[in-house]
Amino acid sequence: MTALERRAVMYLKPQFVVMSESKPPTPTPGDTYKGWLFKWTNYIKGYQRRWFVLSNGLLSYYRTQAEMGHTCRGTINLATANIAVEDSCNFVISNGGAQTYHLKASSEVERQRWITALELAKAKAVHMQAESGESEGGRVSQSCRNSEVQSTLRTLGSKVEDLSTCNDLIAKHGSALQRSLSELEGIRPGADMGEKIRQVTERATLFRITSNAMINACRDFLTLAQAHSKRWQKALQSERDQRIRLEETLEQLAKQHNHLERAFRGATVLPPSFSNPALDAKGSGSGKGDASDEDDENEFFDAMEDPAEFITVPADPKRSGSNVSGISSELGTDDQSSPQPLEVELVKQRRTRIHEKPNYSLNLWSIMKNCIGKELSKIPMPVNFNEPLSMLQRLSEDLEYYELLDKAAKCQSSLEQLCYVAAFTVSSYSTTVHRTGKPFNPLLGETFELDRLRECGYRSLCEQVSHHPPAAAHHAISERGWTLRQEITLASKFRGKYLSIMPLGSIQCIFEKSNNHYSWKKVTTTVHNIIVGKLWIDQSGEIDVVNHRTGDRCHLKFAPYSYFSRDVARKVTGVVTDKDGKAHYVLSGTWDEKMEFSRVMQSSKGENGTEGKQRTVYQTLKAKEIWKKNPLPEGAETMYYFSSLALTLNEPEEGVAPTDSRLRPDQRLMEAGRWDEANGEKQRLEEKQRTARREREREAAKASNPPEEGTHQDSHQALWFKRIDDPISGEPLHVYSGGYWEAKDQGSWDMCPDIF
Repeated sequence: MTALERRAVMYLKPQFVVMSESKPPTPTPGDTYKGWLFKWTNYIKGYQRRWFVLSNGLLSYYRTQAEMGHTCRGTINLATANIAVEDSCNFVISNGGAQTYHLKASSEVERQRWITALELAKAKAVHMQAESGESEGGRVSQSCRNSEVQSTLRTLGSKVEDLSTCNDLIAKHGSALQRSLSELEGIRPGADMGEKIRQVTERATLFRITSNAMINACRDFLTLAQAHSKRWQKALQSERDQRIRLEETLEQLAKQHNHLERAFRGATVLPPSFSNPALDAKGSGSGKGDASDEDDENEFFDAMEDPAEFITVPADPKRSGSNVSGISSELGTDDQSSPQPLEVELVKQRRTRIHEKPNYSLNLWSIMKNCIGKELSKIPMPVNFNEPLSMLQRLSEDLEYYELLDKAAKCQSSLEQLCYVAAFTVSSYSTTVHRTGKPFNPLLGETFELDRLRECGYRSLCEQVSHHPPAAAHHAISERGWTLRQEITLASKFRGKYLSIMPLGSIQCIFEKSNNHYSWKKVTTTVHNIIVGKLWIDQSGEIDVVNHRTGDRCHLKFAPYSYFSRDVARKVTGVVTDKDGKAHYVLSGTWDEKMEFSRVMQSSKGENGTEGKQRTVYQTLKAKEIWKKNPLPEGAETMYYFSSLALTLNEPEEGVAPTDSRLRPDQRLMEAGRWDEANGEKQRLEEKQRTARREREREAAKASNPPEEGTHQDSHQALWFKRIDDPISGEPLHVYSGGYWEAKDQGSWDMCPDIF
């Protein structure tokens, strides 16, 4: 074999391998999947039952099976669609914004069947599109592809025959040329020399022509083979990807099969609400954040480790025994009572944007250098440091994840209820991670109502009940069986490099059904890089959430940020214990992202930690997500990093009290971007408040003995809250006295003072 032939074979061999081993998969025309699914229609009708048909990479739906012959309500092409799973029964199919289907299956198993069928259909549709992508993207039939392959094979075969012919000719002419050269060497000079030279030249010319033909045939063969090999290689890769997806699907089905077997044997009992999609209603975003319960309840794992407090390790299934059963409430807290009919109510459309934050320069040091060591409430700050919300509105933001309390109200176990209450306490800090702006200090007597009775089932009212020291009272009540109340006084100090905010007072939550009464306090908030650098916020400290009826307790630890720590930033850990100190649940996560909880099967004392403290080792079940932060709205960085709820807090509403924070003029001017006018209005309101306080002090001095020197005695009487002794701590506490919502219904605000 010549060098040219060897080189040609070297280039051609890989192409023959691909041609012989790869065969692109083709979708079977009869691959269809049909069934009933619940499709989200609108906020009035909610989910509606529809008949869905999956065929040839297209998902179509009809109102009934009888409509299949004449009326299709909608079709989505899976080749360009995105399939996402939301929770145990819900999933979403979208093709980039033009079409989006929010679907709900009757059970987790049925949802997985649809997901498997959709993924397979999508893979086939994508492959078909790739097959015909360069042409016009149309669907190519099976016969057309077969004829194309046969034509390609015939062309390649003819090229191989040409190469074989050229090879024979080269061998023939090469032998003749070799003989002529041998004869030329043996001839004597002068005798027939001219004739022999002519023969050698002629045979050399034939050899050159044949060699050129051989080279051209090889070039054509390589070009043709390489052009088709790219398509075959793509088909081979598609086959490999599909095989991987099938293996993953098979593994998931095996897990579900194991789950169903255990459920059938009585190891786990699922709540009936898992199979009743008619009870679920699609919320404005809150209902999509529930924890997914796809995994088996009895699967064990290595839980998150906290080196300073405790260690969690997987529990031994053989030793857990019957403790695994009876914990089905962890899978969800849906109400297991009889289904209630859905009430259709029109919900007010809230705003989703506010005026963008202006970019004003400010000499920070000229303001801050005279403020070191003073209380924050006594520092005359321009609005440049503020955000267009008051402290009363910031307190109301604690209710952003009210669903956690709704779920807690449905819990049968007080220990599990405590997990949801603990997650609620952590969630209240999630909005502060980027919120470096200072809220407006409320004026004495200022109020803020948050009426979300129709949308969310609760009402909230805040009032500034004291000015020195500044204190705000908050009361929220829900139709779903919980009441939240708090009175917060802020003690803040500016230390030059950072600002510390220490909330004083307690927060209490009472559940009507179980009479469980919880209380806890807030941790310290620190704002770093006040003078130089980028502002950032950290939360640190410990919280004890206590159930005063049962004695259960959840100890939460907010780890302060440390540059040298190997732990995740903003880490929060917690342990739920009963009155005897026995651990039942472990919580872990971050206060700006999500929290998970897992049930403790066994605990033991481990080795000493780095600080000499003895660690506790917890054997736990698989962790479940209990809370996850909602994503910020688009463009939040230009709107003070407000959440979706925060954007609506200062939205004007009719019928509110004249003391409501929404009517505060300096705050409204700042939100509109008119900061210079807002600064002037802020100074006017503060001076008006100081004048009113001096007037109250003079009247109090006339009526009784004046307060001792160096002390403040605010004689102001709250309008909607009354002062009592806290039955838990014995300290003075302002609680809601009633009458606000009745006055709003009547439109009677004559009792409200003129504070603006």
